[in-house]
Amino acid sequence: MRQERRTLESTYRVQGATGEWEVVIGLEVHAQVTSDAKLFSGASTKFGAEPNTQVSLVDAAMPGMLPVPNRECIRQAVRTGMAIGARINRWSRFDRKNYFYADLPQGYQISQLYHPLVGEGAIDIAPDPKTPEAIKRIGVERIHVEQDAGKLMHDQHPTRSYVDLNRSGVALMEIVSRPDLRSPAEAGAYLRKLRAILRYVGSCDGNMEEGSMRADVNVSVRRPGEELGTRTETKNVNSVRFVMAVVEQEAKRQVEVLEDGGAIAQETRLYDPDRNETRSMRSKEDAHDYRYFPDPDLLPLELEEAFLDACRASLPELPDAKRLRYEGLGVSPYQADVLTAEVEAARWFDALLDKGAKPAAAANWTTSELFGALNRMGRGIEDSPVSPAQAAELLALVADGTLSGSLAKQVFEVMLDTGDSPAAIVEARGLKQTSDTGAIESVIAEVLAKNPGQLEQYRGGKVALFGFFVGQTMKAMAGKANPAVVNELVRTALD
Repeated sequence: MRQERRTLESTYRVQGATGEWEVVIGLEVHAQVTSDAKLFSGASTKFGAEPNTQVSLVDAAMPGMLPVPNRECIRQAVRTGMAIGARINRWSRFDRKNYFYADLPQGYQISQLYHPLVGEGAIDIAPDPKTPEAIKRIGVERIHVEQDAGKLMHDQHPTRSYVDLNRSGVALMEIVSRPDLRSPAEAGAYLRKLRAILRYVGSCDGNMEEGSMRADVNVSVRRPGEELGTRTETKNVNSVRFVMAVVEQEAKRQVEVLEDGGAIAQETRLYDPDRNETRSMRSKEDAHDYRYFPDPDLLPLELEEAFLDACRASLPELPDAKRLRYEGLGVSPYQADVLTAEVEAARWFDALLDKGAKPAAAANWTTSELFGALNRMGRGIEDSPVSPAQAAELLALVADGTLSGSLAKQVFEVMLDTGDSPAAIVEARGLKQTSDTGAIESVIAEVLAKNPGQLEQYRGGKVALFGFFVGQTMKAMAGKANPAVVNELVRTALD
């Protein structure tokens, strides 16, 4: 039965020498938009190409080159906003963010400060996976579209740094949360949930190792109930684990500074995962430091209703809706949460249900047997050697009594090794479960004859030995006997 969601109240605190401190966290997530071409040029966005082989004249800021917005990048950002229930602004505008850096050929970044494409929305998170019904709503302030900078490579030469502009001009969505997060667990849950939504929608592949999704982590501390403290921003954190570590370490550092009588500087910091610490990078700039102004080369974006309708119609079933559907089918809240955490797992499970598998039994088997096996093999579900159709066949053989639970495990192991169908394995290896009462009664008689001492104890009142006789019978029949029939016949023989 589906459980009602309940609002979660945060209790995480950092214990200092002078008492407890509350942590306030906001995340600015940069997500690379899934598109074949860059935001303002036709250059490829394919990952892993040789340096500077995917750079157009626009990306290199050659004189006289004018940007032209990529419709697909705008569509993907709008679809992302719709997926989090955000306001879509029918009118938005691009601005120039002016600063100098070696991997920014234009001397400015085209972004959206004053009039973003997407306004306020929200994301529901479940920080504790053991209680997925306990949720917290995290506000999203905005999603704006901007172009990425290039990349500096410092390890190619002993005295020089090289510039790779392949990434220059790639479309990014900057997804800015409200400062509603209050613990490392909440920050991790938010980032995982956002990544899942992006991958369901198909607007970003969420590959943090390749840099297509990274987070700037804003952290401040305060006494519970007091005004917000001064925040720091730790840039370009590229894993959920590191985001959680940044929150924990930066909060502890700030508490120590404040309790020693110091003040927190508003600054940009970097995270060193080897030392598990943050360190100062530069003072934090304000918007006026970048001298924002409307980009004169780009007209405002005006979205037609037909475009918005098409974006809305293209959205898939999203994680929360899918989870509730699974719960309505009899899947436990915890298993529903596990099955919907990654889009590939949800698609695989949907395919299993489409083949006729019973939802509750299918969820139990998928989250325990299949996920356990894939974890041991170091594979993701997209590389599973067992297809949804084969899994449905295996579960059907258990449901109709052809296989017992233990026999099904044996068949599954063979399926993992060979890729053969369950029916073929059962036939070839003689693993079919038997309900032949005559054969089972004969084995039970032998078990009782070989264990007279235990039989006497049972009949003397030690009824817990019932399980011993069942186990011995199943062992003697190599697990091929129907457990229900064995239980019934053993009880009859003993009593």
